Amino acid sequence: MNLVLLGPPGGGKGTQAKRLQDKYGLVQLSTGDMLRAAVAAGSEVGKKAKAVMDAGQLVSDEIVIAIIDERLDQPDVAKGAIFDGFPRTVAQAEALDAMMGRKGKKLDFAIEIQVPDAYIVERITGRYTCAKCGAGYHDKFQLPKVAGQCDSCGGTEFSRRPDDNVDTVTKRLDAYHAQTAPLLPYYDKKGALKLVDGTMDIADVTKALEGILDAAK
Repeated sequence: MNLVLLGPPGGGKGTQAKRLQDKYGLVQLSTGDMLRAAVAAGSEVGKKAKAVMDAGQLVSDEIVIAIIDERLDQPDVAKGAIFDGFPRTVAQAEALDAMMGRKGKKLDFAIEIQVPDAYIVERITGRYTCAKCGAGYHDKFQLPKVAGQCDSCGGTEFSRRPDDNVDTVTKRLDAYHAQTAPLLPYYDKKGALKLVDGTMDIADVTKALEGILDAAK
């Protein structure tokens, strides 16, 4: 089974992909990870990607598809893949479909984890971590048991990522919507699009995703 997992930054894709990977034996394929692995391996397509990245340019869709093509031939992907971060455009989606078709494979689902922008902004801008041990907290959803003191190590200093601010998060969301909006009707027309409410508890989101996958067996 092969699926594309769509969702806004901070929407929980990574968490859910890991859970699906563990239960179904699927492999989460992140284009960034695959690019780095191909470059490190020194494969032919990896060398092309390295040359482009060393020149400070964006890796072309052709190279990314070639890296995915190479990765799908590896034995650990036999049960299927979860595509994370790709495709981002309709052209990429069409190229992915064509490449998988040549391999006798298909994309079973494109699942969007839907989370309202206001919820994402609140979720991301409220995050902070213990400066000593890295334990994560949130202004609203996960406060320390004792105010100002880390539950894990007792540390009293905390930090926030500089890009976890309203302006940066809003720009990332705008970019996501601009890229993803055309993908939804593309996959809907193919009958592959499924929508899941990402504002539910993590376990409930997982259950909804498992329901989609189990129904297809």
